[in-house]
Amino acid sequence: MPLTNTEMTVLRFGDRTSPRSLADRPTVAIDEVSALNDALDQVLPGAGRVAVVGSDADLAAVLTRLLRVDRLDVEVAHVRGFRSARRAGTAAARRVPLIRDDTGTVLVGAALWLPPDGSTAISGEAVADDTVLFDGTAAGVRIEPTAAMPGLRAAVLGGWPRKWHGARAVQLGTTGAQVMRDGVPGRREIRRSTFYRHTTGWLRVG
Repeated sequence: MPLTNTEMTVLRFGDRTSPRSLADRPTVAIDEVSALNDALDQVLPGAGRVAVVGSDADLAAVLTRLLRVDRLDVEVAHVRGFRSARRAGTAAARRVPLIRDDTGTVLVGAALWLPPDGSTAISGEAVADDTVLFDGTAAGVRIEPTAAMPGLRAAVLGGWPRKWHGARAVQLGTTGAQVMRDGVPGRREIRRSTFYRHTTGWLRVG
């Protein structure tokens, strides 16, 4: 049964402005993602719902914190315009798959496995559940969460139309690759990476 708790705090990232319909809601300004944890720790004790005014990466950072402090009972709205702002305060929440990786970071929009610096291809193997995405070399792989089970889909880059494969988990073993999560590049080159559906989903509003 969907939840309908509409007590809400707005989390406003960077230089974004909150839509007018949220002007009367309690608002916490977060100038840098590094300040998010302290801000959320102040909000969460009484939180029923939060509205994130920010990018996919900002939303992912909020969900990552909720995952790490075991507060996936909090409803989360993503506000990008006036329509989503109105829904943030009135729409019901429903639980959808939460996709994370092996570092404990949540994925919201899309992740990419890309060749390392100086290379045009990834060397290794990637699988989506029992399906081999590639074995040898590939231009890259795109991973996206889905609203329905099994929770994510993945496709090898380079061909069109893309051939998507639904899965609970995707894994990469490689001689070297870069990871891009929701537009944010990883800090270091990796040799293994996994994205998978967490045992508990998150409560998406609208």
